[in-house]
Amino acid sequence: MISDFPFIYTANPNFPNRYISPHVLEKFIQTNLNDYSTIIGYSTFGKPIYKTRFGNGTIKVLAWSQMHGNESNATHAMLDLWESLKTNPDLANDFWSAIQLDFIFMLNPDGSEAWTRRNGLNIDLNRDYHMRSSKEFPLLQSIAENGHYDYAFNLHEQRTLFSTDGIHPATLSFLAPAENVEREVTETRKKAMAVIAAIHTALYTEIPHNMARYNDEFYPNSTGDNFTKMGLPTILYEGGHFPEDYLRRNTRKYYTIALFEGLKAIANLNGKTSRWENYFDLPENKEDHFDIIYRNVTLPSNDTRTIDIAIQYKEQILPGYEEITFQPIVVEVGDCGKKKGWKEVDCVGKKYLSKELFPKIDEVQNFEII
Repeated sequence: MISDFPFIYTANPNFPNRYISPHVLEKFIQTNLNDYSTIIGYSTFGKPIYKTRFGNGTIKVLAWSQMHGNESNATHAMLDLWESLKTNPDLANDFWSAIQLDFIFMLNPDGSEAWTRRNGLNIDLNRDYHMRSSKEFPLLQSIAENGHYDYAFNLHEQRTLFSTDGIHPATLSFLAPAENVEREVTETRKKAMAVIAAIHTALYTEIPHNMARYNDEFYPNSTGDNFTKMGLPTILYEGGHFPEDYLRRNTRKYYTIALFEGLKAIANLNGKTSRWENYFDLPENKEDHFDIIYRNVTLPSNDTRTIDIAIQYKEQILPGYEEITFQPIVVEVGDCGKKKGWKEVDCVGKKYLSKELFPKIDEVQNFEII
């Protein structure tokens, strides 16, 4: 059991940006975590991939971040958890005496450097379970299959498309993955569900309307489904949008707290499945939002009818920059009545100004509204 010492969140000051350079992370690990870290292999382009062992408890947990390179919140969460526990040694001693956490930092460093989802060969590591076409995924697979772990954390981020209820963004989403197409609720899944239910309870007072769960459709070539299938309870984390927070600083905070609460729940449950049914209290993710919707736009070439225009930000890291930038892309034109925008602009009585006659799908926003 982990005692109820208060957890006080502290951001790691060495990583102020959403973008994390693999080289900066490597230097940090070598300087601060070298005694606990090993290189488990190398990426397509030769970057080292580190596994760091935190704690010496009897309950063994495997976790990994940035399987998708443009999903840095989980890396932040581990760095922030380490920083937060440094400031509370009593909690840290209690915590790490119960848990042994093997954390693989940045499984996809090539994608992380380029801020892309896929690896250097354009392979989605989360769909490489059977083919093992990448250099990176087999490293994780071998460790998971041979490490005798009790639980696994599959740590990701989701786009701003998702809400919990059509109003509130899904800042954190979770899943106890299915292990067959029938989506049976097996004992392995119940263990994962019990952990997620405990996380939901712990964070409910802070973000009651911002937590959801994913649809549990079985994906035969995905990591979490297959780890669950082999008897390893796997919890999927997804960090998402928080209002007016595209750099995800608030998401980073709640992701860290959820990581702490998940590990605490594992220690306290000790393999039991208490209150696993409460997993279904979380609403299911709804894919119902765009970043911006311009409503009732009148185009100069169509002055008798109005349209909606939906914008989604494309994230990118530019050469020489230390933080990602956001490029507005037109993703829908016409009737967006079934969708909402995190920002909505009513264009009645306003003018559409552009060098082009109309907005072009999948291209950078080429207009302004005045």
